Amino acid sequence: MATSAFTPASQVIERHQTLFNDKNVIIAGDIQDSYPAIMAANQVKIHCTQFHTYLRLKNSVRGKYTYFSLLPEAELYAGMDTLIYYWPKTKSEAQFQLSYLLHNMPKGSDIFIIGENRTGVKSVEALLSDFGTIQKIDSARRCGLYHFQADSRLAFNLDEWWLSYHLTIENQNIEIKSLPGVFSQKGLDAGSELLLNALMDHADIIKGNVLDVGCGSGILSTVLGKLYPDITTLTLSDVSSSAIESSKATLNRNHVNATVVASDVFSNLNDKYHLIVSNPPFHDGKETNYTAVNALIKEAKKHLKLNGYLCIVANSFLPYQTILDETFKSVEVIAQTTKFKVYLASH
Repeated sequence: MATSAFTPASQVIERHQTLFNDKNVIIAGDIQDSYPAIMAANQVKIHCTQFHTYLRLKNSVRGKYTYFSLLPEAELYAGMDTLIYYWPKTKSEAQFQLSYLLHNMPKGSDIFIIGENRTGVKSVEALLSDFGTIQKIDSARRCGLYHFQADSRLAFNLDEWWLSYHLTIENQNIEIKSLPGVFSQKGLDAGSELLLNALMDHADIIKGNVLDVGCGSGILSTVLGKLYPDITTLTLSDVSSSAIESSKATLNRNHVNATVVASDVFSNLNDKYHLIVSNPPFHDGKETNYTAVNALIKEAKKHLKLNGYLCIVANSFLPYQTILDETFKSVEVIAQTTKFKVYLASH
């Protein structure tokens, strides 16, 4: 496979391939390509926290050793002596993931951390200074590669990583629970608030089977589940293991009955719904990426019951009106601000 098929971070790792030939390597963090599937080493295990990454890699030769979860099981670490960690887009997520990985890596393991400079990977030196000396061993492709040996274990307790905040909507007190890296972690974002208010103004469509795609910390579904008894089944989906666990915790905290599934848009969803709601992501890392939203709009029709609705919020500058018009019989903007638009589409 040509080098150019890989991200800059993987290209830098590839330059140091000889370091890993006889190692038992765990690859974790923000994996954006298929380099882990072909990397030469004595043994490779891959831990994915994103479901679309897992789907891509589980069909590779290393599929048997590719895992998707929030926290890896103990078996992942058994017999392993090296960690390659891809630095993610937020520092809080990096702190969280490195805390559990370094809590479990065998003592004396070689730890390699790779990331693009613009994602703030430089902060790893301060972040892990308690471990001893972290050396920057390469700087190329606008990335930094860092190495140290894990002589001590990092303490890790999942309970300490939860954040929570309260919302009052229609006299209901709702508590939101979330983990690092999850969208709207510290408060209700303006897009979701506009979407919620627009939905509540069209309460007659909130009934039957409802699906929340890209559920994040579960705000939308929790509010709808509390306020609208005409909902018969509520399903939430996300690609992020942190979002899935955050949504489960939020629903549980507010006594809302729902199902939360890992799914890359509709990859793991077979039902048909009366209403599909979403505040879809259009960033993949630091890049603008419309793939997930395009799939959401184009495939939604197949997953809607007759006279079903798709309701999404998007930044005003994003070109969704055209795709919606091409896909649905009726499309209207039911709320907007200078920054956001809420679209309601039906077929």
